[in-house]
Amino acid sequence: MDKITRIGVDLAKNVMQVHAVDSAGRVVARKAIARERFVSWFANLEPCLVAMEACGAAHYWARKLRALGHDVRLIPPQFVAPYRKGGVHVKNDALDAEATCEAASRPHMRFVPVKSPAQQSLLVLQRMHTGFVEERTALVNRLRGLLAEFGVFVPQGIRQLHQHFIDRVEDGNNELAGPARQALMHGWAQWQALDEEIAWFDRQIAEHANHDSQAQRCMDVCGVGRLTASAAVATVVDARQFKNGRQLAAWLGLVPRQKSSGGKQRLGRITRQSNDHLRTLLFQGARSAISSLPTAVMIGSRAGSSSSRLAWAATRPWSPWLTRARILWAVLARGERFDPSYAPARTRMAAGA
Repeated sequence: MDKITRIGVDLAKNVMQVHAVDSAGRVVARKAIARERFVSWFANLEPCLVAMEACGAAHYWARKLRALGHDVRLIPPQFVAPYRKGGVHVKNDALDAEATCEAASRPHMRFVPVKSPAQQSLLVLQRMHTGFVEERTALVNRLRGLLAEFGVFVPQGIRQLHQHFIDRVEDGNNELAGPARQALMHGWAQWQALDEEIAWFDRQIAEHANHDSQAQRCMDVCGVGRLTASAAVATVVDARQFKNGRQLAAWLGLVPRQKSSGGKQRLGRITRQSNDHLRTLLFQGARSAISSLPTAVMIGSRAGSSSSRLAWAATRPWSPWLTRARILWAVLARGERFDPSYAPARTRMAAGA
């Protein structure tokens, strides 16, 4: 058998498909391997390049194969699809493994850093926290809608409902019957349980943010709290993989979609690709930061001033979040602390003019 130099792997729950080639690109092995024999098959090979799509359990298998000495690289699925024979209309495990092997040979291919167990554990906290918040939101909307069916209306906002819920349910002047009141109180008990679960996850995430140096530097940025800082550290992993802040923003889907041609630039909505959780947190943080600014600051008119730049940013939906993503890249990649008074030289010159 010729020496294997590169292997493409299509991961699955029970059966993994591998596509191995030699240094000349000739196929050496193409086979399906059961999950129980997957690691042992690689243990009998000399160290080589192993490429997999960044999908479920990919980081776990990457750590296992790296422990055997292999050079494991994870490729975003959207970068593998163009190399699949037959395009989007023809797909199977063997073609996916072959496309992954071919994509890994490209000199300018981009790869996903392999996460450590600690980083994945932190992401578990983030995902569970988000799941409980979504469950609470759905429950609150359900309770509000059920009350409205009996003519019981509560002001908008979760705090308003929390404050008035018991009084409205126990009010004997409305049309609520006994079984309905009991059912709503069961919903109230579930709401309280969800609040306790969310509070526990908040404490765990805050503890990490307070003890992690990178997260502390991220929290210096306006509109970035413990939740966003912790999510940024766990999701980005290594900000130095991005050449500049714009690459990080593009990876998060925060840059506008382009349809430019003939030297004419056409910018559309943001692409909303990649990690939706971190992008959502950046949206909420930027919106909160902008809404908290005084009106006088938002409508500043002096050219080149910080206030005019904020007003310019407020007119472009993608600009505030794009700016924070670039700042986070500088903080994480360079290890510097955020300086709110910093301004580029050309901006200072324009302000002086």
